[in-house]
Amino acid sequence: MSRVRQSIAITAAVLAAALSSPPAAGAAAAPAAAAPSVTAPSEAAPAVTAPAEARVRISTAHELPGDRVYPEGVAVDPRTGDLYAGSFADGTVFTMTPGRRTARVFLPAGADGRDTANGLKVDRAGRLWVTDSTAGVSVYDTRSRRLLARFEVPGEEPRFVNDLALTPDGSAYLTDSVRAVVYRVTPAQLSRAAGGTATLTPRFDLTGVLDPREPGAFSLNGIVADPSGRHLLTADMVGGDLYRLDPASGAVARVALHGGDLLNADGLELQDGRLWAVHNTDHAISRWRVAADGSAARMERRVADEALRLPTTLVRVRGTLYVVRSQFDRGGPLGEGTPRRPFTIASVRGL
Repeated sequence: MSRVRQSIAITAAVLAAALSSPPAAGAAAAPAAAAPSVTAPSEAAPAVTAPAEARVRISTAHELPGDRVYPEGVAVDPRTGDLYAGSFADGTVFTMTPGRRTARVFLPAGADGRDTANGLKVDRAGRLWVTDSTAGVSVYDTRSRRLLARFEVPGEEPRFVNDLALTPDGSAYLTDSVRAVVYRVTPAQLSRAAGGTATLTPRFDLTGVLDPREPGAFSLNGIVADPSGRHLLTADMVGGDLYRLDPASGAVARVALHGGDLLNADGLELQDGRLWAVHNTDHAISRWRVAADGSAARMERRVADEALRLPTTLVRVRGTLYVVRSQFDRGGPLGEGTPRRPFTIASVRGL
């Protein structure tokens, strides 16, 4: 293992330990720390100097009320354009309306026993999927805010249910960053679980595919579905690799990456043959051109800016990227200090 990857593996092991328990909502913030400098991109993924006409513009799109929100996930309702964001610290889910700067509370902290919120997605039927890293995923009706069903990881072994993607057939696929598996919830399973709780079952197991790493270290993180539903793409934040998953056959293949890697990759977004990835502790976003069959991807551009404030997830709406500024490194699970308040969702244009 190269020195760069060994360092990343150690960082990921620390990350896994830090994120295994959400920060206490009432914990006191440490004295203010100096603003962190931008982490330089890895040697394998050099920054690309953009022409002046393609300058990236980062600004605040929405503000999240609360002193210790530490947001993690963001999603868009494909029917209304409303955004949703979740708090890693206490499980609050916020809703944001286009043109309205301040978010509103959609689900309060601790709703239905959830003390954290990670990945979010809204399906075409108006159901909001919210992952709980410690347990599984909860599904809500966005109209009534009623809990429709819950799916949980069985057993007592460590787990970290992280991100999720929805396919055209209505199935949900969820990454487990510690167990290195991808769970699946089909429409039939969702229907049978209505009003109750069911068990999450793995559809893909990548433990024999990923590069070796320290026990308990993070692996799979962001996941996206091709619009055709023929394949999924998921990032290994430690190895810096991207994997193609075939829902029909169960096959797993490593995507050939050119011009860079996906070290520290967190949330992903896939539209029109392009893949965007946030690199959390690098304060960076990369953009890739993906082959139609998902077998290869070439990095077109990478931008690092401390204004992203440790980005964890993103969603693209009408050409604008909405990026979660987690600030996990400012009094959150990844470092001491005082966060800049209010917590915000950034808009990124030109990338």
